[in-house]
Amino acid sequence: MRKILVSTTLLLALLFANAAQALDSSGTPVVVSPLASRTETASGQPITLPQKNVQVLVSSFEIAPGATLPVHKHPFPRYAYVQGGTLQVTNVETGKSTTYKSGDFIIEMIGQWHQSTNVGADAVKLLVIDQVEEGTKNTVLRQ
Repeated sequence: MRKILVSTTLLLALLFANAAQALDSSGTPVVVSPLASRTETASGQPITLPQKNVQVLVSSFEIAPGATLPVHKHPFPRYAYVQGGTLQVTNVETGKSTTYKSGDFIIEMIGQWHQSTNVGADAVKLLVIDQVEEGTKNTVLRQ
């Protein structure tokens, strides 16, 4: 039994070493740092993807200190990586607020009204990724 355990451990180590080398054949180290792994949105909903003609949209946002975005919702998944600043997102349906800072990853709620405010002294910089049905928008403003 011990031989099997040692052999399995060595085999796994060899497989992982080969996978890392495959990333860069020049011998220069490649470091992969996982940032997030989630199955739910910020409000606890399961993440669901568009059912047809998926289009990926990538945008950068810069939100000035003190600025508040209007109340809105997203019909499709939206992901945001906070590159700088401090952002408070409030679900106006539940009243729950969450504050995100540089280095955080946001999986926004789907179909729930919310708004965001820059609560810090610096601009909030976001890298935003939307997955939508082709030709549609992912932000609906509350009237």
